[in-house]
Amino acid sequence: MMNRRFLGRLVASLAAVWALAGAGAVHAADEAPDAMVQRLSTEVLDALRADKSIKAGDLDKVIALVDKTIMPNVNFRRMTAAAVGPGWRKASPEQQKRLQDEFKTLLVRTYAGALAQVSDQTVHVKPLRASPEDKDVLVRTEVRGRGDPIQLDYWLEKTPGQGTGWKIYNLNVLGAWLVETYRSQFAREINAKGIDGLIDALAARNLSNAKG
Repeated sequence: MMNRRFLGRLVASLAAVWALAGAGAVHAADEAPDAMVQRLSTEVLDALRADKSIKAGDLDKVIALVDKTIMPNVNFRRMTAAAVGPGWRKASPEQQKRLQDEFKTLLVRTYAGALAQVSDQTVHVKPLRASPEDKDVLVRTEVRGRGDPIQLDYWLEKTPGQGTGWKIYNLNVLGAWLVETYRSQFAREINAKGIDGLIDALAARNLSNAKG
């Protein structure tokens, strides 16, 4: 069982990763994934530090920022399907859409609050171990600031078509992969109450988070 301190670092770290993935959709599709991360890390962290509303904890503004700048750079269908596991293939198109919507809301609200805590962190991108023709790559980074460096690794895929570029589909913080962590939680709900039970559980959690 992960302790509260670790969970706090996990949330803050994942929020930083989502932020780093931010406003890159308008840049060249042939930009190397490690170069993209290095550029975005500087641009987005600087923007977060300069936004007084975010630093003051304006959650609605943080949610809007995450939704606008981060989600377009994520293959969210693939991420949701992987988190749901085998049950995804049995879900109807409507159920799949609801799963994506509720999972997206869960992630945005879970990680948005931690963005307000960004202060003196910097990101160090490790040398990329990939070939130029690879369409699926692992980018390893460290978030450096106060305390020990925080390991951040994430998988990206090269999407076809002009201007689409690289998209994130999984994240790893201190050895914990986001998709796999949620998959174990979702599997318990599906085994107990089916796909609709998982959708209802996510909706209830999102409602609780909104009230909190």
